[in-house]
Amino acid sequence: MTVRIPVEIRPVSSADHAAWLPLWQGYQRFYMTEIAAATSDLTWQRFLDPAEPLHAALAWHEGQAIGLVHWIYHRSTWTPGDYCYLQDLFIAKNIRSSGAGRQLIEHVYQQAKAQGCSRTYWLTHESNSRAMLLYERIAERSGFIQYRKVF
Repeated sequence: MTVRIPVEIRPVSSADHAAWLPLWQGYQRFYMTEIAAATSDLTWQRFLDPAEPLHAALAWHEGQAIGLVHWIYHRSTWTPGDYCYLQDLFIAKNIRSSGAGRQLIEHVYQQAKAQGCSRTYWLTHESNSRAMLLYERIAERSGFIQYRKVF
């Protein structure tokens, strides 16, 4: 049974970079990847630009940032409303299974609904079985398989 801890979720501000960065780096370690510092810097600046479709929020517990979520609004050929792609979700290792991940996803749901989006969707790695236990309870699996070509 998940013990839900009290979490405050708020959009990132320019003052939050030092709280966001260790979580962002932890996310990269979790997926065994390394994103160039210049790309991370650009991403951070995009979060702060109101003209960008890229958004971020942090989950705070007892004054500490314990989780992050990033999402992007984009057009769809299938619906008149935009889609919301939840691109990144990460909870600090010692806080997992606390309900913070669910609260971050629900925050994105609320933001997407307020923007008139038709759906929120995300991907996860097939090995992320612990997270999929949550995802199976709060969303529907689409059945689609991702293919990609990296340039």
